[in-house]
Amino acid sequence: MKALLLNADMGESFGPWVMGLDHEVMPHVDLANVACGFHASDPDVIRMTVRLAKKHGVRVGAHPAYPDMVGFGRRSLACSAEEIENLVLYQLGALAGMCRAEGLEVSYVKPHGALYNDMARDPEIMAAVMRAILAYDPGLPLMTMATRDTSAARALAAAEGVALWFEAFADRAYDGEGRLVSRREPGAVHHDQQVIVDQARRIATGQPLTANDGSEFVLAADTLCVHGDNPESIAAVKAIRQALNALEAGS
Repeated sequence: MKALLLNADMGESFGPWVMGLDHEVMPHVDLANVACGFHASDPDVIRMTVRLAKKHGVRVGAHPAYPDMVGFGRRSLACSAEEIENLVLYQLGALAGMCRAEGLEVSYVKPHGALYNDMARDPEIMAAVMRAILAYDPGLPLMTMATRDTSAARALAAAEGVALWFEAFADRAYDGEGRLVSRREPGAVHHDQQVIVDQARRIATGQPLTANDGSEFVLAADTLCVHGDNPESIAAVKAIRQALNALEAGS
């Protein structure tokens, strides 16, 4: 069993409006996906989040999105490949400036919301995101969805020269292709802590998951996404951290 890094979306507040319990979840994760201002956040929130990550020894990643604060970046926009490359590069630069001010560096890139999902489906969009990374720092990994078959993403990454980190979710249901079930469908999100922790263990140890069509599949993942926007989710994050620590100690 290889170590499975925990990542969480952070810095999604805006002005006096607060989203997420960043101070409570940060001590339990390895990677902080920091919003860069296009779907959420503002300069003050970004810098505060970077400082919080530094305090807890958490690596910072860019969480770029389509320019859609009203839709929280969850709506696909008709952007050209060049526009996507530039909007990702722009957001990378914004976060990098805050990181430099705090003595940190951007460690990876994980697109947010609709851009993340569009990238997973469309090689042209994924290539555009990769070109932005290459223009900024060819050494930065790109976080993308772990699915039943990742051969196409791996081939594109090899051709472009970008490293990939595959991401899985402990609190989400999967379909027969090993993709996330839409939040619009019933049962798409797990709420039972025991179910969530069991799925995390299965992903970490390479055991099969059961899709919503009854088929089984294995996700080869490097990192596990967790959420911390309410007390119940914070408890789940702590339980996942304890379970993974126990697995690593016993391996």
